[in-house]
Amino acid sequence: MMKFLHPVAGALALATIMTFWMSTAVSELFASPQMVTAVKTAIPWGFLLLVPALMGAGISGVRLAKGRGGAMIARKRKRMPFIAANGLLILMPAAFFLAHKAEAGAFDAVFYGVQGVELLAGAVNIALLGLNMRDGLRMRAARRRGVTPPLSASGSRRS
Repeated sequence: MMKFLHPVAGALALATIMTFWMSTAVSELFASPQMVTAVKTAIPWGFLLLVPALMGAGISGVRLAKGRGGAMIARKRKRMPFIAANGLLILMPAAFFLAHKAEAGAFDAVFYGVQGVELLAGAVNIALLGLNMRDGLRMRAARRRGVTPPLSASGSRRS
């Protein structure tokens, strides 16, 4: 079950965050203030999908890694606190703040400053989750071949 849940939950979480990020960028660049408001007020509702997906990926990942080691698992474990902290301390509060400001029609300097921070923090989480997905796919491919990928000169594993 965990071997199924982990990649599905992880992919769903990554796709949800990418959808938030792209919707925000496209609406800010090309849409009306009403569309920006619609996007900014919809994103917090998306947390009802995102939070369980992230929890499912995290819990299943911990269970799958139990009793296992290796450089890729260590890197994935190292990234997770940054991903979680970024989401809980920056992205979620920013999303609620921006939804509130957008509903009030307050598209001021503070709104755009927080929006910039949110886009940057979101890009960081997308990159980190993407790296975790890459490492997970490499580990699965190596397991199927029955080997552990060799370390490259940089210390990362090759597939």
